[in-house]
Amino acid sequence: MNQPLMVTAAQKAGPKATIAIGALVVLVLVALALMSLLPDTSSLQVSAYTLTLVGKILCYAIVALALDLVWGYAGLLSLGHGLFFALGGYAMGMYLMRESAGDALPAFMTFLSWTELPWYWTGTQHFLWAMCLVVLAPGLLALVFGFFAFRSRIKGVYFSIMTQALTFAGMLLFFRNETGFGGNNGFTNFRSILGFSITSQGTRAVLFLLTVALLVGSLLLGWRLAQSKFGRVLTALRDAENRLMFCGYDPRGFKLFIWVLSAVLCGLAGALYVPQVGIINPSEMSPTNSIEAAVWVALGGRGTLIGPLLGAGLVNGMKSWFTVAFPEYWLFFLGALFIIVTLYLPKGVIGLIKKRGEQ
Repeated sequence: MNQPLMVTAAQKAGPKATIAIGALVVLVLVALALMSLLPDTSSLQVSAYTLTLVGKILCYAIVALALDLVWGYAGLLSLGHGLFFALGGYAMGMYLMRESAGDALPAFMTFLSWTELPWYWTGTQHFLWAMCLVVLAPGLLALVFGFFAFRSRIKGVYFSIMTQALTFAGMLLFFRNETGFGGNNGFTNFRSILGFSITSQGTRAVLFLLTVALLVGSLLLGWRLAQSKFGRVLTALRDAENRLMFCGYDPRGFKLFIWVLSAVLCGLAGALYVPQVGIINPSEMSPTNSIEAAVWVALGGRGTLIGPLLGAGLVNGMKSWFTVAFPEYWLFFLGALFIIVTLYLPKGVIGLIKKRGEQ
């Protein structure tokens, strides 16, 4: 008689405990930003390197969350989310390059002896238009690609291969100097954003807090979608698409909406990543980066929202250490990690925690 009561009590306490832990994590992150504003002489000051590293990981966590929406809930394994992330970063980078150059051409265009800006750079000196591009560039690409892919009922491994081919094609395109995106070097040497020095402590703290706000907002949005009828339809789409169609639902619209939303979230994450890290180049579109994002979601636990955030933090924390201590072995470790998760942790770390909690 006591066992069911204990399980019920644990289920009721679960969401409250999750909210409490989440609030604590957010408070810690806000404290990090505030501590970075302390004087250099203070022993409590958080260094610019630490703030940048955590901010970068938070941007990757948003990408993991976005991928979880399409893979964990809709069953669409994308290996091309790195492209959407990079497009948002390039849109922000165009604005930062224009602000750094003033009335002159960006430095890489001067080096290549260009005499005028390409037409697609028009208006990028305005922050609001740059933010529109951050949303429109990945969003429209995802809309066009998704429309034709879902109309043709492409799914499973074929969909994954097509998304990987898409990001690889984007990487090759942006590597070319004549495309007007800096070629192999990309964009760097940013000086200011909205007139504020990009390297100042205050600017770094604001960018960090904006990243935290976007992460929390994305998490709340994902949670609301998952708890709604739309989320239940997505889950049915993942588990039994044919049965869903027999019930009168057209899966194409649901797939397209969540696919475009996921791409936009990646673009926003890329836009916050660039001013914090200080560089964007075609390597961000590498298929390897998109595969890493899939590892983050798988390790944390797909279809859980919280799991991908945990996976992104764990993998990128290990990567920061591995690439310093054993840089040549990182990809081998990443591959072994993916195999181990697939074989022994099919529900990820979150699934393991839940299993231990039920025992």
